Amino acid sequence: MSRWLEFIQHHPMLTSAAILLAIVAVVLEVRHRLKGASALSPAEAVRLINSGALVVDVRPAEAFAAGHIIDARNIADKELSEQADTLKKYREKPVLLYCDNGGASAAAARLLKSLGFAKVVNLQGGLAAWRQENLPVVTVPVKGAGKGKGGGK
Repeated sequence: MSRWLEFIQHHPMLTSAAILLAIVAVVLEVRHRLKGASALSPAEAVRLINSGALVVDVRPAEAFAAGHIIDARNIADKELSEQADTLKKYREKPVLLYCDNGGASAAAARLLKSLGFAKVVNLQGGLAAWRQENLPVVTVPVKGAGKGKGGGK
């Protein structure tokens, strides 16, 4: 024990750095555990989707129509608590949530976890990360698109 005290006295900067790194490690671990839901990279998300996970887009309907992951369901984050019953058959199955950048979907993942969903994950970086990996995005055609003002004839 006296050797430790001697080391600390002779190397205060090194000791301070070690203590600071330990504090940072504890804070990061606590933040990760409080987050409540794990986050997956786009490549990991593709594997999860291919294994049959439900994909939920928590963005507003306009953003969903502008581009979304294939076979995703659109349930806006503000409506998720009211529409959670429509997802009840997925309580024990993997559910992948995403938004534009991953923030809103992380909160939605915490909400679903609190409602009893066992395997909820968040797309890390959201649709922006998905697009950055050049993964496919589909759009919903706007009603009335392609028709001229005159109506034809």
